[in-house]
Amino acid sequence: MPELDDNALLRAYADRGSEEAFATLVTRHVDKVYSVALRHTANPHSAEEIAQAVFIILARQAKRLSAHPRLSGWLYQAARLTSVTFVRSAIRRTRREQEAHMESMLDENRPDLWRQIAPLLDTAMAALNETDRQAIVLRFFDGKSISEVGQALGATEDTAKKRVARALKKLQHFFRKRGVDSTTAIIAGAISAHSVQAAPTSLAKTATAVALAKGATVSTSTSTLITGALKLMAWSNTKTAVVVSIIVLVAAGTTTVTVKEIQKHRGYPWQTRQYDPNLLDTAPPQLAILPSKYGINGGFGQSLGGIMGVGEPATSVVEAAYQWFHLPRIVLETRLPGGTYDFIASGPNRKALKEEVRKKFGVIATVEPRETDIWELGLPTPGAPGLTPPAHSGQSHVARGEIVLKDASLSQLAYLLENMMRDRPILDHTGPSNEPVSIAKPAPGTVPATIHRAPAGKRYDINLKWDDGKEGQPHNIENLRAALREQLGLDLVPGRETIDVLVIKKAD
Repeated sequence: MPELDDNALLRAYADRGSEEAFATLVTRHVDKVYSVALRHTANPHSAEEIAQAVFIILARQAKRLSAHPRLSGWLYQAARLTSVTFVRSAIRRTRREQEAHMESMLDENRPDLWRQIAPLLDTAMAALNETDRQAIVLRFFDGKSISEVGQALGATEDTAKKRVARALKKLQHFFRKRGVDSTTAIIAGAISAHSVQAAPTSLAKTATAVALAKGATVSTSTSTLITGALKLMAWSNTKTAVVVSIIVLVAAGTTTVTVKEIQKHRGYPWQTRQYDPNLLDTAPPQLAILPSKYGINGGFGQSLGGIMGVGEPATSVVEAAYQWFHLPRIVLETRLPGGTYDFIASGPNRKALKEEVRKKFGVIATVEPRETDIWELGLPTPGAPGLTPPAHSGQSHVARGEIVLKDASLSQLAYLLENMMRDRPILDHTGPSNEPVSIAKPAPGTVPATIHRAPAGKRYDINLKWDDGKEGQPHNIENLRAALREQLGLDLVPGRETIDVLVIKKAD
């Protein structure tokens, strides 16, 4: 097949069903899409799933996109938004671990600058306007010359050069505000050298096959990911349309209607229906705890930009302020206000969130040792077949009554179970020795149990399912205990132990 541009290839597929043309398109862009996903998830398996989802979306929307003036930029943006959707679906507690894991994945031989800007790059790209983002993608992700960038943007070579330089300045400013100071030339070199990594050799063929089938053979989780990504992409377009409509109204002189539209759609930019790490990372330094705008629990999270949450109860605001992410290990010694809140502590204001909690809710919190009921996670049957060595395929999934973890430790399992069930603290006593030990202080009326410990650092693929009832019903701890024994050879043994808890009390 002669060398065709992206649009010609997509038209060949959309008009004539040319699978060869679509396969060429996938091969041309798969490394870039995979690399964007890998920066977001720090997990090669998740990045492959996201890449497949992006190309399924491309196949489904081929007719509409065949006339898109800059398909390369569209693919980058689709990869970023699909990655955001994927990350949002994960339990918020794993975000810190994902960021640490991403740091460990970066090659130690790479320049220090890339290790610093890699976690920030896609958020910085999201802050650019569409034309600037297209210029950076074409120049440094796709490796186009300035002349080729100008042709793709419908501009002269001189204009394209200025556009790229201006976009690099914006990226430099974004990184500098977050403590990464470098020249635009060095930033450009780092992005050009490291932003796109080679995808697994089989991914292009796999992605092409599932995309040509329009996703008919993908898993439920991938199908859900595609639906969520399409919604986010549609919302991104809707926000642009709202801004354009406001500009038109202002130009027409309809001041009253314009103000109402702005008030309806704007609010505070970070007050959305769902926690968005991109909004947090691009927000100017600010500190606020406000009644929830939408009243819908959208979760909270943290990143290099700070910490924020939407639609969260007061307990979660305190939890975020004190960086205490163990829900069953919180003791209330005073009343907290009801309702839900949106909160943000970005930039240098992050540490000030404690003081804002004191002013807003009239409470402080301290970490204190308290004797409390606990569950102890143990290994009554070492070597059970339900704990398998890590494989090189599949993705993690967490839902009510189901936990699927890939390459995970038993401590991670205990942490997820504790914050999911919220029954009482779950202590991981499965490692690091193989010697059998007696459980800590047993609960009244129970017989002391003997557990075994797993080798230090041992990791598994874990697949656990149990009948946990429906949403809104109490969690079923006994069904969970039975499933742990039958499927994983683990047990939850009741006991009492002195552990650190966060005690929330009235401020003086």
